[in-house]
Amino acid sequence: MNISNGQLWKYSSFIENKNYSFIKEEIFKNISQEQIDEAYLTISKWDNYNPTPLLVLNKLSKELNLNKIYYKDESKRFDLKSFKALGGAYAVEKIAKKNKDITVSAATAGNHGRAVAWGARRLGLKCKIFISEHVSERRGKIIEDLGAEVFKVNGDYENSLLECIKQSTKNNWQIIQDVAWKDYTLVPTLTMAGYSVMMKEILHQLNNEKITHIFLQAGVGGLAGAMVAGTARYLKNVPNITIVEPDSADCVMESIKSGKIEKINITRESLMGGMSCREPSLVPWKILKKSINNCISLPDDDIGKAMKLFANASFGEDKIIAGENSAPGVISLIAICNDENIKKKINLNTNSNVLLIGCEGDTDQEMYQKLLKE
Repeated sequence: MNISNGQLWKYSSFIENKNYSFIKEEIFKNISQEQIDEAYLTISKWDNYNPTPLLVLNKLSKELNLNKIYYKDESKRFDLKSFKALGGAYAVEKIAKKNKDITVSAATAGNHGRAVAWGARRLGLKCKIFISEHVSERRGKIIEDLGAEVFKVNGDYENSLLECIKQSTKNNWQIIQDVAWKDYTLVPTLTMAGYSVMMKEILHQLNNEKITHIFLQAGVGGLAGAMVAGTARYLKNVPNITIVEPDSADCVMESIKSGKIEKINITRESLMGGMSCREPSLVPWKILKKSINNCISLPDDDIGKAMKLFANASFGEDKIIAGENSAPGVISLIAICNDENIKKKINLNTNSNVLLIGCEGDTDQEMYQKLLKE
């Protein structure tokens, strides 16, 4: 099968960041080197901590005529199958600081709430999680199985967040959210510090290979901001960084275009549910607005196909369980390699070493099976 056949892989739009300037000192004003280092020191001592695999997609790199493509496989993260375990659970631990009397709360599209509930269970804390009507029964059930009380809220993710804030304020619960807003920045910053552990692991796993390009999924931008901060902290060089979003929720792209946070109207929910967000979060936005090179948006068309190719070991030697939010990186890479103009613009060539983040496995098994069958 010719994976990169030009007709098959679609992207909706691509832009370059006109305000690009990667300045480490500026990045560290928003998340400090100490916060990044402390997260690694703490998390690496947790029970059952193991770095997740950094896989090589050698079949795909050969076909796209690139040197190497690395895939960070977060489906193996603790037993939560997602990078979010690093953030939510770490923030819970930092905020709880041995205070067993607090009740923690969060709004989630699935994986963040699971991480917060898991973190609360580790420390014996009560936990309340708010999900929107779009979150599957299965995802809600998994969170309940971790000991949290789950509330279903009418409307979308934003509605669930507003309800979480309202109830938490009323009941004096401690919100552990991965989204920042005015006067609420510490917890999202701690969450991102947790995520940055991935970049420390990647550094050790690379064996002195230099990464030239990184593709980072963005919802509200937490993962992307954390990986940019990790890049500033751990890598000697600065790779070309591209943000990937669903075209129905391209809030980072719209914000990069205008140079300020833009709130967009989501008229249809993307299959990439964890990335279906109306506006970037404050802390990551301050990091991303200057330090990323490009943004690309994708339709949902190729998600199932990419997941299947991962599962069949079509991209590399390993069969990979890649959830719907793990597929966009590889899709955008193939789509760009099929567009000579953009490929040249971002210097993708035979010397390129690309990093993709496989941010989740089959965190919703029913959805995963359904997409594989399509």
